[in-house]
Amino acid sequence: MNHRRRAFLQQMAALSGMGAAAPLAINFGALTDAAAQSAGSGYKALVCIFLNGGNDAFNTVLATDSTSWTHYAAHRTPADSSAGIALPVAGTAANSAAGNGDPARLGGILSIDHANRAVHSGRTFALHPALTGLRGLYQSGQAAVLANVGPLLSPTTKANYTNPTVAKPAKLFSHNDQQSTWQSFQPEGASEGWGGLMGDCLMAANGTSRNEVDAAIIRRSFTCMSPSGTSVWLAGKSVLPYQSGSSSVMSLGNGGKVYGQAAVFNAMAAVLGKASSDGSYAVPARNLLHADHQQVVQRALQAADLLGSGLVGQGVSPWGTTPSSGTYSPSTDPMLKYTSVVDGTQKLNSLALQLQMVARIIATNTVANLGLSRQFFMVSLGGFDTHDNQIRDHAERMLQLDHALTYFNLVLSGMPAGDMRSQVTTFTASEFGRTFTSNGDGTDHGWGAHQFIVGGAVNGTDVYGTFPQYSTADSKGVFSSPDQIENGSLIPSTSVDQYAYTLGKWMGVSHSDLSTMLPHIGAFSTTDLGFMKS
Repeated sequence: MNHRRRAFLQQMAALSGMGAAAPLAINFGALTDAAAQSAGSGYKALVCIFLNGGNDAFNTVLATDSTSWTHYAAHRTPADSSAGIALPVAGTAANSAAGNGDPARLGGILSIDHANRAVHSGRTFALHPALTGLRGLYQSGQAAVLANVGPLLSPTTKANYTNPTVAKPAKLFSHNDQQSTWQSFQPEGASEGWGGLMGDCLMAANGTSRNEVDAAIIRRSFTCMSPSGTSVWLAGKSVLPYQSGSSSVMSLGNGGKVYGQAAVFNAMAAVLGKASSDGSYAVPARNLLHADHQQVVQRALQAADLLGSGLVGQGVSPWGTTPSSGTYSPSTDPMLKYTSVVDGTQKLNSLALQLQMVARIIATNTVANLGLSRQFFMVSLGGFDTHDNQIRDHAERMLQLDHALTYFNLVLSGMPAGDMRSQVTTFTASEFGRTFTSNGDGTDHGWGAHQFIVGGAVNGTDVYGTFPQYSTADSKGVFSSPDQIENGSLIPSTSVDQYAYTLGKWMGVSHSDLSTMLPHIGAFSTTDLGFMKS
């Protein structure tokens, strides 16, 4: 690298704070090569489903042994309230005539098995009644639960939490800060996430089937991708998250035209540093910054062309339903619809649509010979900030999650390259759990929560980590359980670092790299939680 190019890169490094906020896949990372380690043979992908708003773990995975249920009912069906948020016991028949805010409308919770490890001896568990498909995956060994996970600096007791001299994660209970902390171990403003840092380590194995120029674009742009907006989780030091749309790849214009006009395309191309469609205009290299900026933008636009030109269609099996006539529309595809608990109608599932795009990108890797060996994807579902209307709104979100996960499992089982369920692992995350106590018909911000891991490589049908002990608050609102603080919120017993380590190890990231990128992993005696097959 000559000194002029090095000087330019140093200038651009000063802009790296843009991180995941860089617009429309204008990827400044396209200039340099980065490679740390081989990803090994075979394709693997990690898909994060982020549940924005703070998912209520207490009504997602439930402890149903008699002691736990007594405490659960005491706080979620308060004697002085007719609007309790406790779910019906297992075996309760659904009452379709009940109001959409009435727990009876859903029917009983869904009992699940577990391996009866010593830490869970005598405990029994169940899932939210809307999670019928996920329960099937769990019972068949293709899904697991990770109990009570959250951001931690070190193992934290109740005494630690109340001791102001003991360090704790910054800005607990804040949506934006805890979303960022989950994804990057820092409050809002971080520029690198652990998914992107893992991508940095594994990107060397990507694009090996293509020429040098294409390979550089593929490594930097397609290692970490999202169809639902940018995120710090996907941003690394070298890789930057590539944002597609949920149905198509964003690019400059369409067929060499913008608003149907080639002249408008040519004018915009000139500004962006891309040669015009008729070859009549190219920006001259007047100086170092101008020339290198032109090269960066051209490569960003080439990334859109590279992926967009080979992207497989939507209305194609296994991820879509071929229309009998006319143009395919996701809004009319029955595969992408779920039945709403609110009004009983079929609605387009935005999460399933995002996962459809993930599946199409994975298939395009083979069709377009992109040579991708390791990929990281992030999709999201909002609406989990259930301060009120908990039963109705949380059930709607659970229906969407359940439908999307079972849809994605079906799609992966029939991919053009064969069954890919053991090569793609999907996991959930959310900025925090919620309170054990009800505020009437909702819950407030908590800390620890339970998460799901789904895929053929999962050691399923078990609850990993340590499920918390519940208690009932005394007259002063104090909980006797060592796991519960104000309003019954959970102190996490498992850290995000441990969660990330286990997933990263499966992806092929080395212990030394994981120990470097996961800032608190050294504080925990157990790094691999065991929910992934070796």
